[in-house]
This record gives sequence, C-alpha cells and structure tokens, in this order.
Amino acid sequence: MPDVLPLHLGALHPVEQALTLLLAFGPFVVLGIVIVLRRRAEDAQDARDEARASDEVPDQRDR
Repeated sequence: MPDVLPLHLGALHPVEQALTLLLAFGPFVVLGIVIVLRRRAEDAQDARDEARASDEVPDQRDR
C-alpha cells in the first residue's frame, strides 16, 4: 500500500494569513461601503427633490 502524503503544508505565514482574510472578507467590506455611499447619494438626491418640490408648490396668490 502506498504511503499517504500529507496535504497540509503547515501554518501560514502572517502575510499569507492577512491575504487569505482579505480575499475572504474584502469583497463584503467593499460591497458594504458601496451600499452606504449609494444610500447617502440617494438620500441627498431625495432631499434635493423634496426641496425643489416644496419650492414649486403654489400658494393662494398663485391660484
């Protein structure tokens, strides 16, 4: 029977650990940042639209 080769090569170097964590969680962090920035931009746009709409509302003199 052939000898079984160990598939584990030992502990990862600290740089390799950091890169592994970055590859594992980095896309989720970037996605979260994009979502926050887009929500802020949409909220600012909504506030501008509401301000414009309130400026365009006719009062009694305009009727």
